[in-house]
Amino acid sequence: MSDPTPGLSADQLGAYFALMEVSSLLQYAVDEHLRTAGDLSYVQFQILARLTDAPAGKARMTDLADGIVYSRSGLTYQVGLLAKRGLITRSPSPDDERSVIVSVTDAGRRLVAQVLPGHVEDVRRLLFEPMADGDLAALSAVLGRVRDHMRATPPRSAKPRASRNRAE
Repeated sequence: MSDPTPGLSADQLGAYFALMEVSSLLQYAVDEHLRTAGDLSYVQFQILARLTDAPAGKARMTDLADGIVYSRSGLTYQVGLLAKRGLITRSPSPDDERSVIVSVTDAGRRLVAQVLPGHVEDVRRLLFEPMADGDLAALSAVLGRVRDHMRATPPRSAKPRASRNRAE
């Protein structure tokens, strides 16, 4: 019996492994800086940075989970840690009783401003410095198409929840 799913070509496998390794190395370096400079995890920085950049400094929890591609429960835990530190606040949504709105505080904005210069330097040094002319535009185009293709299927946080009392 033959496998109906063909394997990856050598070029595809090489590109996949290179992407995974670059992603892991970059995230490790960024995470190390964020922990040292601000006692933040990579996910916590993403939450704060997205809120800092959001209109009025706030967003729905579900939108944050979709944006950073993180589970609802994991995001709830991380948001709880940030709230304990006074970096964000949580409140019920005025238009949807099931939604929670997360807002960045002034302390959260100051922490982002504190860690951002080192974060930018790490990204520039590790990701952009080794690129040749034209690489950035090509990388942006390719990754943009792949991201859009992957986003065509909603992230798990955007999918309807399964009913717990469903009859089998």
